[in-house]
Amino acid sequence: MISTVTTTTTTVTTPEVMAYSIIAVIALIVFLAIKEILSSETENPKIKSFVKGSNIAIVPLLLVFVAIVAYKVVTVL
Repeated sequence: MISTVTTTTTTVTTPEVMAYSIIAVIALIVFLAIKEILSSETENPKIKSFVKGSNIAIVPLLLVFVAIVAYKVVTVL
């Protein structure tokens, strides 16, 4: 059995990183706002399930936000 491995290199420029970081921050704000608005609805089990499950999206976006802030602090210093 012969297998071939192909590697590709992707370069990401600074403007692309800034665009992706803006998208991530906007998504974090939207998810947090939706979670806060829907958390007052306690009767519908589907909405309760969504509010509990929204942490699956919020936690990684929060980590990205922390990384962005840390990068900005390091570049300023």
